[in-house]
Amino acid sequence: MHYHGYLWTGDKKRFDKEGHRRPPGAPPPPPAGDDDTDGLRLNQRYKEAFAEFRTGDLPLMETALWLMKPGRLVRGTWREPKDAAAWLGEQLTEYAPRFLSESERDSTWLTTLVNTGAERLSRGGDVSHGFYLERPSFLSVALVTCSPNRVAPDTPCPVG
Repeated sequence: MHYHGYLWTGDKKRFDKEGHRRPPGAPPPPPAGDDDTDGLRLNQRYKEAFAEFRTGDLPLMETALWLMKPGRLVRGTWREPKDAAAWLGEQLTEYAPRFLSESERDSTWLTTLVNTGAERLSRGGDVSHGFYLERPSFLSVALVTCSPNRVAPDTPCPVG
């Protein structure tokens, strides 16, 4: 078993596009014809959401789904939970001065997130945290258990 780290910062408006943050469902029916503007628009939105989900860097609605993303999005890989949690702590420390909420900047609270993260990873779970930064930005940081993941045991590891 090992752990992959993922980090995303970006515009909150982009983060709010939930359709790009979940696997697309079944494709819509084809347009009835060239004049079916609603059908054409729906099919175009589906194609965009499908492409964004497969290759985009947006954080996912379910943490385990990061494993479906390209390996280039992995920010680090660790064999030990405490090493992965240490990376989480480094990210939290780096971004904490930008957290919108003053209470989230508290070092004791951040240490608790790191310690509970290590514990969760050691039991085979995933860790995911999100923070509002200066408006309108958002930070997402995740650690995903791989080979296998409890939630997505059949999903192959994105990195060899």
